[in-house]
Amino acid sequence: MATRFLITGGAGFLGINLVRYLLDKDAEVTSLDLADFDYPDVKDRITTVRGDIRNAADVQRALTDVDIVVHAAAALPLYTPQDIFSTDIDGTKTVLAGALQAGVKRVIHVSSTAVYGVPDHHPLLETDEMHGVGPYGEAKVAAERVCEEYRDKGLCIPIVRPKSFIGPERLGVFAMLYEWASEGRNFPILGSGNNLYQYLDVEDLCQALWLCATLPDAQVNDTFNIGAEEYGTVRSDFQAVLDAAGYGKKIIGIPERPAIWTLRLLEALKLSPLYKWIYETVGKESFVSIDKAKDVLGYQPQYSNKDALLRNYQWYLENVDTFRASGGLTHRTPWAQGALRLCKHFF
Repeated sequence: MATRFLITGGAGFLGINLVRYLLDKDAEVTSLDLADFDYPDVKDRITTVRGDIRNAADVQRALTDVDIVVHAAAALPLYTPQDIFSTDIDGTKTVLAGALQAGVKRVIHVSSTAVYGVPDHHPLLETDEMHGVGPYGEAKVAAERVCEEYRDKGLCIPIVRPKSFIGPERLGVFAMLYEWASEGRNFPILGSGNNLYQYLDVEDLCQALWLCATLPDAQVNDTFNIGAEEYGTVRSDFQAVLDAAGYGKKIIGIPERPAIWTLRLLEALKLSPLYKWIYETVGKESFVSIDKAKDVLGYQPQYSNKDALLRNYQWYLENVDTFRASGGLTHRTPWAQGALRLCKHFF
């Protein structure tokens, strides 16, 4: 009998990529999400539950006949602090309590490297202290504490801390880079852009989640950083997208400190989609050690930063007519650029 997975947040960017990955592995899949599951290529091959991870009844409905949960649902930093804390902390408690009651074998918790805050050293290790920045980072730290409590109650809970992951279906803040590149514009970055910055292809994240689902409890009941093995600087990796666009445009560095103060003001006035975690870290080194995942899980990332960005950019070009007028707060929609849309005319 095939293993049945429940994916919380199954209608999101990670959700749909993981759904397809698991179906290719002949697994059975249930998706729990507040949003409609609107992917015609796989919709008829899975069970969908429309519901809220903060609602115990919705969670219990979704857990029917489930063997393994991948808890990927979360409120992103653009949500209100109240929504972030209630979804990312209370929602995690509800999912774990429901899984324990239902006798689920394993819950894989998708956390974030945001738990490390703004670090003072690299590479970051799983044993480094956690310092959440802003409501999102704080909630991610608290959610991991909840996971530790439920490990003590007997649940096997692998925790993965992925770097920002990209690939087909990813829009959000990256849609700005792809839009400006496709229109033949230069693209601004904060500072020189010569800082190393690690990303992650969503397919490599799916590989890590699969390993956490299929290896023995004693091997996976731990915490793992997940990222690309090959990565360059912000300047070099983003430049690859401009080069692919074919207009001969360049990455343009702008003074970091004045830009940060401007972005803080625009964020406060709700005129920019960029939040503190993005603009206060993009100009700094940011990479984690993936040695533990490689050694313990056998994780073998297939995509470099450039590969992931270019895969995502190609998908953007092929699908841009379907979402150009969109706007939203998820990774699957282009974020409204606000005042930043005016800036692009100078580049």
